[in-house]
Amino acid sequence: MTPERFHQIVEAYGADPRRWPQQERAAAEAWAATHRAEADVLLADAAGIDALLAADKVDPPRAALQRRIIGSAPGRRPSAPRRKLWWSGAAVAGVGVLGGVAGAFAVSFFVLTGTVPQVHESSYLTSSFGGSSADWSGE
Repeated sequence: MTPERFHQIVEAYGADPRRWPQQERAAAEAWAATHRAEADVLLADAAGIDALLAADKVDPPRAALQRRIIGSAPGRRPSAPRRKLWWSGAAVAGVGVLGGVAGAFAVSFFVLTGTVPQVHESSYLTSSFGGSSADWSGE
């Protein structure tokens, strides 16, 4: 146990050894016994703060405050969020159905008419040396 660690323990957990971390309690108590003068000063300061903290009392909340808090809780009206969630799910499903119908219409149009859409070569398909990336060996 180092003096710095003993200071940290007392500052964090107070003067009562029962509040100190169990795995370091025996070492801290042994350090305090061998360095009695320094430990007594630290423990006295911490005991004063412990007494101030122990003297602070908070009254329990009144019944009117409890009712107001419970009444304003968001879980009291479950129908509104579910309704919004249902509509957003229906909208996503509708967009998916419309996309499928549009795709099926486009495919059936090309199959029935026998036309194949012309695909133009994009500029990103060309090489940095100029010309296109198409294989012109057949011409």
